[in-house]
Amino acid sequence: MSEKPQGQSLSLWIATAEGTDYASLGTDIDVDTAVIGGGVAGLTAALALKRAGQSVAVIEAARVGTGVTGHTTGKVTSLHRLVYTELAGRHGPDAARSYGQANQAAVEHIARVVSAEGIDCGFRRVPNFTYAETDEALSLVRNEAALAARLGLPSIFTADVPLPFAVKGAVRFDNQAQLHAVRYLQGLARAVDGAGSFVFEDSLALALRDGSPVVVETERGSIRARDVIVATNVPFGDQGSFAARNILHRSYLVASRAGSAPLEGTYISVDEPMRSILAVDIDGIGYVLAGGEGHRAEDSGDTAERYRRLAAFSRDRLGSGEPVFRWSTQDGIPVDGLPYVGPMSPASAHVHVITGLRKWGLTNGTAAALILADTLCGRPNPWARVFDSNRKPPAGGPGPAGQSGTTPPLIQEAAPRPEGKDAPIVPAPGEGVVIEKDGEKIAVYADPAGKSRSVSAICTHLGCTVEFNAADVTWDCPCHGSRFATDGSVIQGPASTNLASRPAPPKRS
Repeated sequence: MSEKPQGQSLSLWIATAEGTDYASLGTDIDVDTAVIGGGVAGLTAALALKRAGQSVAVIEAARVGTGVTGHTTGKVTSLHRLVYTELAGRHGPDAARSYGQANQAAVEHIARVVSAEGIDCGFRRVPNFTYAETDEALSLVRNEAALAARLGLPSIFTADVPLPFAVKGAVRFDNQAQLHAVRYLQGLARAVDGAGSFVFEDSLALALRDGSPVVVETERGSIRARDVIVATNVPFGDQGSFAARNILHRSYLVASRAGSAPLEGTYISVDEPMRSILAVDIDGIGYVLAGGEGHRAEDSGDTAERYRRLAAFSRDRLGSGEPVFRWSTQDGIPVDGLPYVGPMSPASAHVHVITGLRKWGLTNGTAAALILADTLCGRPNPWARVFDSNRKPPAGGPGPAGQSGTTPPLIQEAAPRPEGKDAPIVPAPGEGVVIEKDGEKIAVYADPAGKSRSVSAICTHLGCTVEFNAADVTWDCPCHGSRFATDGSVIQGPASTNLASRPAPPKRS
């Protein structure tokens, strides 16, 4: 077994935010709009609709900020690596311009909300850079800078890149931002809750019925509404349509104590392996965040080694200390490069979806929320057509980064350990193992104190057998990327149902 990487397996943003304690939905209620998902897209849409005079109810399966948004980099920017070259090539310059305008508007919207609601989330204006270290990458950077400027975005090419190692040049967007992601979400939630609108936590959506009204069912109550927004990264109630139009992509971050020279700005490389960089001060402690090592969710590889490579980059290139926190997350990469915002399906009358935010959720999620807020208030939106959730999909063409635009096939699963005299029925402390007992596959985890916890090993998405991820302490599905905590609760989809608890297997005498 690979040695565990350094640092606590926890998002920096979650670790440094106070907890929330909104009640669970415990009765039936009626509102104008229901929102499933307490991340940036759902909460931004809810607040915009409340400001427009609607009553809203947000339900979050866990706690506000503990989902995908709580595992972000914290970058608030309309510069997304080389996105404008990509989108102009696929969809034409007008679509690329709309994408840029929507994301730039999202930057400014976040700034206004932080100010208007008095959200203490470390929001600060910084430049954002896409940088090149090789001549080949430099050519791409020059082209991106020129194209983005022609599209009306705050773009320049610069050879002056304030990194502690040599680079050849970069695209620079000024007046971008960064923030503490979870504290920002908690501020949004405070602004939504009250005056006839609600935020409910620990309220897992179990069923969704379109109609007049739309009905969202949870274990202890239901919400009846005129419209519902599904903002759960992998859409709840989708029946697989968006799973076929998104590539689930996982990436990793380490947060290390900052060295003596603070970084001004946020950064991402063009050269591979891709590296994402920013620095942050939280409660007087400086951290450097280094991200990258991305891959399709089903191609897990050695997670611990991925963290070690990021830690080495942060230490050797950025002068940081050793990692204090490490975490991973995954997001949908739309096969044609544009997020999906609008009706869940062509037949959906009142069910709307936000998904495919291509790992830039703070701005894409905000832009998507504003599009739907306009739609539900009967206002035109200049970007709705480009982000249309029911646009014609590409005809089997390549997805982003050369990936196929199809649902990944099932892969060969590892065989479970059979129950027998030599089988480690209860694993060593801090480890997990899949066993077979009475014909059923069971996932068994032993916490650091040696106390075991058992759940079904069968992924609730399409029935694959989960595997233990020792670096993140999760049960991961190798087929389509679903992730579960050691108690079986869903961390990330496409699964939407928890792994069922199972009796703890007996220890060997």
